[in-house]
Amino acid sequence: MQHPTQLFDRAAVLQKRSRVKNRADLFLQDDTADEIQERLTEVNRTFTDVAIVTPFPEIWADRFPYATIIADDDLLALPLGQFDLVIHAMALHWANDPVGQIIQCHRALKSDGLFIAALFGGQTLSELRAALSEAEIAVMGGLSPRIAPMGELRDLGALLQRGGLALPVADSAVKTVTYQSALHLMRDLRAMGETNTLSDRLRKPTNRKVFAKTNEIYHSAFGQTDGRIPATFEVVYLTGWAPDESQQKPMRPGSAAQRLADALGTDETKLSDFTIPRKDKS
Repeated sequence: MQHPTQLFDRAAVLQKRSRVKNRADLFLQDDTADEIQERLTEVNRTFTDVAIVTPFPEIWADRFPYATIIADDDLLALPLGQFDLVIHAMALHWANDPVGQIIQCHRALKSDGLFIAALFGGQTLSELRAALSEAEIAVMGGLSPRIAPMGELRDLGALLQRGGLALPVADSAVKTVTYQSALHLMRDLRAMGETNTLSDRLRKPTNRKVFAKTNEIYHSAFGQTDGRIPATFEVVYLTGWAPDESQQKPMRPGSAAQRLADALGTDETKLSDFTIPRKDKS
């Protein structure tokens, strides 16, 4: 039986990451690690058994020196039920099966253990996407697969429930970085290992006119008064807990001790007093 083509070429993902040489190029990874550390200080819990799924262990070694570092392979090397904290760090947006990754992390948690994931969200590189698409159409007469699709906040939050986690929360932080040109931005993306690894990507060099046109369009549409261009990076944070009896649960319908109408200081109207319009079938 032939397996369907996966969205991402895993060999290409690893190859791109192997070319990362400078820790300074991983500034988005560093910022995200700092943010996760800050968030953990707000959790009234001491975590003693920590696992971190990351392609860049050096980002986390000094922050969590006793953590178990796991590569973000399709099959995660996570033992079952061993950890009270699992962090999936800036790799889920390259996963062919993000729900499967979350399920594996869930299974590695002890009861009432915490899962945190950070990944790029849908606003990431919105300017580059627009400029590059317009440029390729103008120069080549069509589009090719270039930039990975990235989920919107609501859709990414739903992954937590699909992964079986309780008390799911999803939020995001947007960071704007300015560059001298679109070419400098693309060079930075290569340096951080975040360039095109789509399985259906073109396997031949791109016409240089496409990049020149991209730079022109980028500056025209988004250029700032100082001559630089902005690049948006949205990092989505997903948080969920391994289910446990001690956790808060929604109240049973009808069990409230006070009427909502009393709390709002308004009159209550019975549902039977309303007429619900019927929808015509087409």
